[in-house]
Amino acid sequence: MTTQVVVFGVEGDDGLWLADLGTGTVTRIAEPLTGALASANEHRNAGATVVKGVNFAVRANSAGSVSGGFMDG
Repeated sequence: MTTQVVVFGVEGDDGLWLADLGTGTVTRIAEPLTGALASANEHRNAGATVVKGVNFAVRANSAGSVSGGFMDG
């Protein structure tokens, strides 16, 4: 199986993050962004939602709320 990674951004934070599902790590993607990633981030910061290859994502207020089964974001 190949390593799965997810690039994501959270409303209120202009930056993008990289979650490496194989290692269980999340790191901020360094600026400046270039190419299609920069373009998608510009659209996102202007209010667009960009989704490709992810079929579920919910922002939560804490890890505790997730483990309790709440989707409060």
